Amino acid sequence: MGGPRWTTDDIPDQAGRTAVVTGGNTGLGLRTAAALAEKGARVVLAVRDPAKGARAAERITARAPGADVRVQRLDLGSLASVRAAAGGLRDAHERIDLLVNNAGVMWTPESRTADGFELQFGTNHLGHFALTGLLLDRLAAVPGARVVTVSSTAHRMGAAIDFADLDHERRYSRSGAYGRSKLANLLFAYELQRRLSAGGRDTASLAAHPGGSTTELSRDFHPAVRLLFDGVFVPLLGQTPEDGALPTLRAATDPGAVGGTFYGPGGITGMRGAPKVVRSGARSYDREAQRRLWEVSEELTGVTYPV
Repeated sequence: MGGPRWTTDDIPDQAGRTAVVTGGNTGLGLRTAAALAEKGARVVLAVRDPAKGARAAERITARAPGADVRVQRLDLGSLASVRAAAGGLRDAHERIDLLVNNAGVMWTPESRTADGFELQFGTNHLGHFALTGLLLDRLAAVPGARVVTVSSTAHRMGAAIDFADLDHERRYSRSGAYGRSKLANLLFAYELQRRLSAGGRDTASLAAHPGGSTTELSRDFHPAVRLLFDGVFVPLLGQTPEDGALPTLRAATDPGAVGGTFYGPGGITGMRGAPKVVRSGARSYDREAQRRLWEVSEELTGVTYPV
């Protein structure tokens, strides 16, 4: 028999904590940011469009009067923007208790980031890799700080990382590129935890996935596919954005959560259910792939970690 279902009521008091949530203006990121703010955290919405971020902050403070919600411009598809955002966050905060790497793009037409990387890999993985590295000393200054990287069940659906074709120049598949970017999220989260542990750091790296949930990520789907996904698949097999945010929130706040774990819905299909520790796909535990991706990511982003 399992214990009681974990909900936002189980989030401990977050007063005094500073949380940065990428993509915190919409979808799962907004639900995550709102729940943290309602529990007393100072929350920074790191978003591509500051005007949308300001509107999201107003929505949060309307639900939680007195909440401290701020906005930081961040375009994960531009390493210059990532560096500028990290600089702004460092100037504003001597310590960061929680970094939620939530933002992302999904099933986009073939396109490139400002730095020439395949858009989904560059945004979902490389942007977050760079941001985390640039903020790591602010996290390391806080006992028990956490980095939570949001992946997807799609990490199981594609092939292994092709290090000879990270930009998918030979053959581009929307779903394949997305799946590999989400696999990269997990390889990164696990390798980060191993390096933090080896360096004696107290900071923990965890990962989470929302199961099946309707968000703005489906905006790049073909209209017919989006109708099927949002209108049939998610209602039948998935869950609400509020429930979809729970695995991330549990990884971020549960006192019992430990580094190197992966949280997701606990249902049989993995698409819905109460959040709990789950297993990721076999490829995500490949230590050689983790190490190699790390080294390649440092080279591509120019960000070297102090661990």
